[in-house]
Amino acid sequence: MTKAKTKRRKGYDCLDCPAYCCSYAHIPVTQEDARRLAEYFGLDEEGARRRFFKKGDADSPLVLRHKADEHFGTICRFIDTETRGCTVYEARPAICREFPSQKRCGYYDFLTFEREVQDDESWIATTS
Repeated sequence: MTKAKTKRRKGYDCLDCPAYCCSYAHIPVTQEDARRLAEYFGLDEEGARRRFFKKGDADSPLVLRHKADEHFGTICRFIDTETRGCTVYEARPAICREFPSQKRCGYYDFLTFEREVQDDESWIATTS
């Protein structure tokens, strides 16, 4: 007898989040991510590198560029700041595909708690 695989439910809903993880200053990009984004935009890899990435560090030589954001100061250049959704979802980097690596997202839990306590569905935690 085989056990049926049960799908574990995530403890968060990214659609209710203001894209907190996309505001991390250091979002690493792999060589494969660079190829995928270049293809998505119809660019060669060098063109994609200049347009979308900047120099990182020894562990992550490439990181995503940011743009201004009213909530977090800066955010991934691929976030639609009105909808808070990813504009390159199909071509997003591997780290974005894997995040969060746990069943629960700490920021989502925090945001949910604060919204409930303040009875304000539009409340977003920021450092400003």
